[in-house]
Amino acid sequence: MAPAGKTLLVIDDEAPVRESVAAYLEDSGFTIFQAENGLIGLDLIQKEHPDVVICDLRMPRMDGLSVLRSIKDIAPQTPVIVVSGAGVMSDVVEALRLGASDYLIKPIVDLEVLEHSVSRALQQLQLERDNESYRESLEAAIKSLQASLAELQEDQRAGRQVQQKLLPESPQEVAGFRFDYHICPSLYLSGDFVDLIPLNDHSFGFYLADVSGHGASSAFVTILLKHMTFRLRREYRDRGALHPVRPSEILGSLNHGLLNTDLGKHVTMFGGVIDTRKNTLTYSVGGHFPLPVLATDGGVEFLRGSGFPVGIFDHAEYEDHEIALPEVFTLVAFSDGILDCLPQQRLCDKESELLSVIKHNRDLETIKAALGLDTLEESPDDIAVLVLSRNQ
Repeated sequence: MAPAGKTLLVIDDEAPVRESVAAYLEDSGFTIFQAENGLIGLDLIQKEHPDVVICDLRMPRMDGLSVLRSIKDIAPQTPVIVVSGAGVMSDVVEALRLGASDYLIKPIVDLEVLEHSVSRALQQLQLERDNESYRESLEAAIKSLQASLAELQEDQRAGRQVQQKLLPESPQEVAGFRFDYHICPSLYLSGDFVDLIPLNDHSFGFYLADVSGHGASSAFVTILLKHMTFRLRREYRDRGALHPVRPSEILGSLNHGLLNTDLGKHVTMFGGVIDTRKNTLTYSVGGHFPLPVLATDGGVEFLRGSGFPVGIFDHAEYEDHEIALPEVFTLVAFSDGILDCLPQQRLCDKESELLSVIKHNRDLETIKAALGLDTLEESPDDIAVLVLSRNQ
């Protein structure tokens, strides 16, 4: 059956052909307009705005190719299916060049073929409309954010105040968990960002993001991330609790969102969801390094995981990892700027130092002191530390 309310225009100078096509498609649920030549057809297009046009190629007064050229000017989004008995390859090429969505040869013995072509054209039209709507929405958001960025560049102090307001309260308690963080920007504005996102009465999400580059342009992307995650949370709540939040899906959505902005920025991310009923952490890694450290009574270790950075590869995929949480634990995530502050030369030695520090220090203030972040005056890169713990 045809989608509700869809209208078609059939342009053909042969009345029996035109009427048989119209009768068949009306039986399928479409609303049909008919035109015996191209001039009448163009007039109907401007008056009735049909969803799809079916046009004969060989007609007197105005042929199908001329109709196609005119439709390209007056209704460029309207799909046109060209039907002709000529079968001349040059006509096929020219019709497709002019934007025809399909080309069928007369006589069409099985009109289901035509109906199938119409259905494909409608599906493509809907996809284009959805993409256009999303693009317009995204452009509006980007323009709004670009305006904010211009203001930030004019007044860095105001910009920092804006960014600080977007960050969550720290420290804070959430369902028995303590959430705390510290960000040291290399410039006045930071490309590192953290967030805490309540999802429902038994789960919350959090992430640490490290935007490529420094300063205002990177800070701009952190605002964009905040906007995107807010929209994703709203969509999740609209779907309902039967559809749990998967960190891998969030990273995938952010990846496509950043690619569509064409800002030339990418982000490394570690994001997780705590389920307080199941007492689990589900997390996903988007090119983030160093990996977060989990400290328990049994020792300290880096979490496992890997994945592409967010905002570089169109077909990047992300993996979810789920771990059971002990009653007492500390989870510490760093941005990669922390590695520049460590005196060791080799990466393996820097990683060993991080494990050692967290083994003996389980809260943000002592971790900062052990790493010298509480007295740090200048850093070549932004540094962020996120600490999530329970019963410490």
